Amino acid sequence: MCARSAPRFIFYDFLKSGMPEWEDIFKEQGRVFTKPHQDMKRVVQVFHEYHVKRVLDVGCGSGRHLVYLSKEGFETYGFDVSQVAISLAHEWLQEEGLHAKIIKHQMEESFPFEDSFFDAVIATQVIHHNRMREILLTVSEIERVLRSGGVLFVSFPIFSKVPSEGDKDWKLEQIEPGTYIPQRGPEAGIPHHYFTEDEIYRVFANFDLQSIHIDDTSHRCVLGIKK
Repeated sequence: MCARSAPRFIFYDFLKSGMPEWEDIFKEQGRVFTKPHQDMKRVVQVFHEYHVKRVLDVGCGSGRHLVYLSKEGFETYGFDVSQVAISLAHEWLQEEGLHAKIIKHQMEESFPFEDSFFDAVIATQVIHHNRMREILLTVSEIERVLRSGGVLFVSFPIFSKVPSEGDKDWKLEQIEPGTYIPQRGPEAGIPHHYFTEDEIYRVFANFDLQSIHIDDTSHRCVLGIKK
């Protein structure tokens, strides 16, 4: 029997590399998402159960959840790496007669908020866009700014649904265990980490996980309460 060759991983600094910027995606596509996540009604119910008032949207994009949660009466904050996305979010909120506090910020850096400042944090289709070391930093910052008993809702894609045929083949290149760079497709050049279920329990060990399920868009959703 031939021995299997060890997997080949490529290491380089994505933050300083020439990977496509989210700025370009929002310039080309505008409001990338317009409808709130399908679980958001249930998430809002949980917010009420845990007396949530102040919510942070990590990677808020063009503002779909800032708009939704502001309409529901929550005090909303958000940040995104794209200035174009932030401008789109402000524009959308203004159209609706709503307000949220939004800043430009990278999730790989310490969040500019005090400890235990938020009652809830959401991050939909966001935190997986990194290597594991940056993901762990982001999660540690979420834990820091979220009060004990606060609510967390995150979602990220599952590996089995990555386009892999014909013109839609993303041609993934593995750079570390579980993390890949698409060479083609709408997010070419942007890292994607695909969590195993074991990783979810390890990474979110400081949360009591209430539910883990797969939504209609083949993203795994995690709802937890900070211990």
